[in-house]
Amino acid sequence: MPKKVDHEARRQEISEALWRIARTRGLEGASLRDVAAEAGISLGRLQHYFRTKDEMLVFALTYINQLAEDRIRERIEALPGEPTPREVLRACLWGLLPLDEESRTGTLVGAAFFHRAVHDETLRAGPKDGIPKLRGFFADQLRRAADRGELPPERATEDEAMLLISLADGLSTYLLLDVHGPEQAMHLMDLHLSRLFGDDATR
Repeated sequence: MPKKVDHEARRQEISEALWRIARTRGLEGASLRDVAAEAGISLGRLQHYFRTKDEMLVFALTYINQLAEDRIRERIEALPGEPTPREVLRACLWGLLPLDEESRTGTLVGAAFFHRAVHDETLRAGPKDGIPKLRGFFADQLRRAADRGELPPERATEDEAMLLISLADGLSTYLLLDVHGPEQAMHLMDLHLSRLFGDDATR
């Protein structure tokens, strides 16, 4: 009987090889042949799963995003009692930052994807769909906070939600470049949340 192959597991193994390359030397100059060698398989076998580097990047990024969502969910579920909108937002923003090896690698893969997507309308479709959804979720949390009297109503907008996402993106870049470390990044994020929520204390 032919051996049953877990295609999803094999795709994940290839993605992990991609992540290792991203972590050690970057993806800009990496070819499919490089990834196949890192994964310990032939180029032909790799192309059975991913015909192009773009397909491989999309899969790896999708999987990494799922890992980030899982981390955020675990962080929120670990909060005592019913989490406030501010606590939910903070957990989400924490999850967007490259604060450990796994999330740093994910951000590096995202940077490689960004580099290619700038010049490819098809690749841009994912972020153009996903970012508005994230903005909408953040805006819902801000409106929930305003309804609870925890946030000035005029600040419960999609513009403020987008500023939070943009701040996380900017801090992520500086973390990758070692301009500042995780503690400074979270201090700056908490400072912005304090100003947004109209208080002086960071959390």
